[in-house]
Amino acid sequence: MTPFKPQNMALNSAVTPEGGEIGRAQALQAEAAGIDAHTDMNPVLLKPTSDTAAQVVIHGHTRADMSANAYHDYKAIALRAVLESYARLRARYDVIVVEGAGSPAEINLRERDIANTGFAEAADCPVVIIGDIDRGGVFAQLVGTLDCLSASERQRIVGFVINRFRGDRTLLDPGLAWLEERTGKQVLGVLPFLSGLHLDAEDAIDTTQQAPAPGFHRLRVAIPALPRISNHTDFDPLRAHSQVDVTFTTGQTAAPGRPRDPAGQQEHARRCAVAHRAWLRGRHPTPLASWWQADRYPWRHADAG
Repeated sequence: MTPFKPQNMALNSAVTPEGGEIGRAQALQAEAAGIDAHTDMNPVLLKPTSDTAAQVVIHGHTRADMSANAYHDYKAIALRAVLESYARLRARYDVIVVEGAGSPAEINLRERDIANTGFAEAADCPVVIIGDIDRGGVFAQLVGTLDCLSASERQRIVGFVINRFRGDRTLLDPGLAWLEERTGKQVLGVLPFLSGLHLDAEDAIDTTQQAPAPGFHRLRVAIPALPRISNHTDFDPLRAHSQVDVTFTTGQTAAPGRPRDPAGQQEHARRCAVAHRAWLRGRHPTPLASWWQADRYPWRHADAG
């Protein structure tokens, strides 16, 4: 069995054994499957450089920086790369678990879609719609998504899965029966909410924190939440440490109960370096800028004599 995500938009990435770059989530899924990560598991990776542009990575290697409109025109070429990877995985594995991106109900992106049901149509594979009940409104999510699909796309839906359920299952059963009657699709399963499960975030910053160890003074660490911060999961070991208090900060406000004078200021390796440096200077004109120049690069301020 192997994971496969045709197109992923994320700034958290991982390097495969052959030296290519894929989404961090697909590398984690490969580890869970007990196999080595490979660029075919995520043939198209989009790494945003602004709200309307991204670096396009094909088969693990940077192809170009493109605007959203330019990439929309490029999708026909990207689809060929996706189908090439899918064919290679089919030759190697008995089961391929394909993950979509975003939602198949994004009507404005249906034309030339290569990430969701557009790929399913091209590859002729069945589809399961998964809803996150922990967010609320799961029945509206599932019924609304199904209603937004075309007739041929709806025929591919073999059923639903409810994810992250907690509570008394018997209280959910009437809703499941209604869902099956309303849609004519089977509920294939209900997956429980797993507390204490620490997995690499695909893109969004996870601010959950390990409970403090009794009797210890916690080291406070502030991390600038840069507009295009990448691979912030590298800080997860700090978040998981009971003696470290981690704050992701924009420099404007601090979270309730969090001081603005942390013991350490951490700068993350990042893309868009020039724009991010200007962003940092605008929010930390004195303390962070002086740290950047003097503390990180002390030799620049050494006596030339």
